[in-house]
Amino acid sequence: MKKKTKKLISKRFVIKGKKKNRKLMHLSCGSAHFNAKEKGKTTKNKRRSKVLSNRIKKVIIKYI
Repeated sequence: MKKKTKKLISKRFVIKGKKKNRKLMHLSCGSAHFNAKEKGKTTKNKRRSKVLSNRIKKVIIKYI
């Protein structure tokens, strides 16, 4: 039996791709506030989603 979905995890992470080539994506930290003060390179990097490693992916997919 599957455990309940953890709402916190399901809001912060997104699964992209088909079953074989799944990628677990999440937004970078601090992307909501104080972006005008940051350098242009930092602000641009915050816009991109980041891919998590396979080891963390296995743990998080259990709860989604």
